[in-house]
Amino acid sequence: MKIWYRVTITFTMLLVIFALLITGFQLAVYGDGFYKKEYEKYRVTDDLNMKIDNVMAVTEHMMAYLIGKEEKLSIVTDVDGEHQDFFNEQDRLHMADVRNLFLGGLKLRNYAVILATILMIVLRAKKADFRRLVPLGYLQAMFVYLILAAILGVAMSIDFTSCFTLFHKLFFTNNLWIFDPETDYMIRMLPEGFFLDMVIRVGVIFIVLLAVPGVAAVVYNWKWKKERN
Repeated sequence: MKIWYRVTITFTMLLVIFALLITGFQLAVYGDGFYKKEYEKYRVTDDLNMKIDNVMAVTEHMMAYLIGKEEKLSIVTDVDGEHQDFFNEQDRLHMADVRNLFLGGLKLRNYAVILATILMIVLRAKKADFRRLVPLGYLQAMFVYLILAAILGVAMSIDFTSCFTLFHKLFFTNNLWIFDPETDYMIRMLPEGFFLDMVIRVGVIFIVLLAVPGVAAVVYNWKWKKERN
């Protein structure tokens, strides 16, 4: 087996799994029922002095904004005993950064899929042994991601707050992500525990998405070895 075949297919599968990761994140963020359960868990309505229906309306508007379906992050509701805009200017500036990051991630996923498809076409044109290459490449790529996931998992289990802070420092060029619970409603609606639960949710969905083709890859790889013997 040519070495560049193996390198190319492993890189291709890294792209495929990256696309699965972003897809898992999107499924987790836009999954039904999660937000309401989290708000009840962290007693968000008490902290905001809001009805759950109003909190959910704010959430739906925010999520529509993040995906690009709303142009402005602004919704008037009853919060903290007043009828007012839930979001302030700092919220809008920070969430604009978050939206750019989120939509950028979706674009990267699409580029990854396109590049992976092109590489697969090239390998096919070169008459590469797909039956052997694809399962092997996928398992190698999956191992890389599982190692990274294990490292992140250990780090977050030890000190999630530090990991959460590091993430913001790496992906944002300003301090707009630092909120004051006394004046900023959004941080009351989305406490740190919410983000920890979201990370776990993303991880579970990603593992499921990863495992389905992973099992198939193990089976095909085993069959190939059996036939060779």
